[in-house]
Amino acid sequence: MNNYRVIIIVLDSVGIGYLPDADKYGDSGCNTLGNIARAVSGLNLPQLARMGLGNIAPLAGIAPVENPSASFGKMAEKSAGKDTSSGHWELMGLINPWPFPTYPQGFPDEIIKPFQKQIGTKIIGNKPASGTEIIQQLGNHHLETGYPIVYTSADSVFQIAAHENIIPVSQLYHLCTIARRILTKPHNVARVIARPFIGKPDNFTRTSRRRDFSLPPAQPTLLDYLNSTLGIGKIKDIFAGRGITKSIHTKNNQDGIQQTISSIHSNTEYKLIFTNLVDFDMLYGHRNDVAGYYKCLREFDSHLPRILEVLREKDILLITADHGCDPTTPGTDHTREYVPLLVYGAAVKPGIDLGIRKTFADTAQTMAQLWDIPELTTGTSFLDKILNK
Repeated sequence: MNNYRVIIIVLDSVGIGYLPDADKYGDSGCNTLGNIARAVSGLNLPQLARMGLGNIAPLAGIAPVENPSASFGKMAEKSAGKDTSSGHWELMGLINPWPFPTYPQGFPDEIIKPFQKQIGTKIIGNKPASGTEIIQQLGNHHLETGYPIVYTSADSVFQIAAHENIIPVSQLYHLCTIARRILTKPHNVARVIARPFIGKPDNFTRTSRRRDFSLPPAQPTLLDYLNSTLGIGKIKDIFAGRGITKSIHTKNNQDGIQQTISSIHSNTEYKLIFTNLVDFDMLYGHRNDVAGYYKCLREFDSHLPRILEVLREKDILLITADHGCDPTTPGTDHTREYVPLLVYGAAVKPGIDLGIRKTFADTAQTMAQLWDIPELTTGTSFLDKILNK
């Protein structure tokens, strides 16, 4: 069955209800899609509804349909934590047994001192903060001193912000590689993130030249065995380049959707097209922007027909997420949630209820069976349930 192609679109942070262990993470009651639906008095997502989104879980405004065009279900994260890296890794068959470290009080001297020594300058910040807020708070000081702004969040991230006219983007990336080398166990932070910005005091804006420097997966993933993956968005960064044959970085969701459509239409040499659409999480979830999040969902839904119409006979489209980020909650961090699973294509039986999958790794095991890759150590394939033969 090596002539099949899979397209995975990760709607970053679009969770669909809190997991049984969510209380351990302070996330009881979180439900990204469900709570947004209630807040906006019902979702209007006709394309996703037709595929069976409302069949997965109760959602105001989206009733279950009798004959959904896709197979549907939801998946529980088995990895510890609720991070982008662990979520994506698990989708590719790697379950992370420990949560990545976080720094609610900022980074300790054993990290900051060697970092400052190696970059040859002081840093400012070193606290949890919103990325947009901290550049407004410290941007002037950064312009005056040239010191990079270091900050974190509730997630496992070491973020470095710098004005592009003060620290050129190439130099900012170099600072990130230095931090990445320092951040090893026990401070094995999941991602070091370059956050370039532009503008003048009181009017700073972040640019699209963000880049993630991720901890590499501790073990091989499906991508390593497949070695035929086109990554769109930050996929290459999440996997530290491992198993990514070609990468297309994107500016935003619109760009990611268009690059996905173009790649489905033109690229036949890759077995897997793997897209991350980050705006849900980055622009709206972390900023508690319910209206913006819903607008982003509607934009994706409006583009779905364009995606579906370019699919080929042997293409399988899988729409899912990596964690939640409920914008209706007081906090701004990721939330421990189930993620939706919609599987569509001419080769896929419509309307199959895939139930509650015990791990995201079921997607990897399914693809391994599809491409005759030796069985992975995690996950249960659902291929036999969905594949038209």
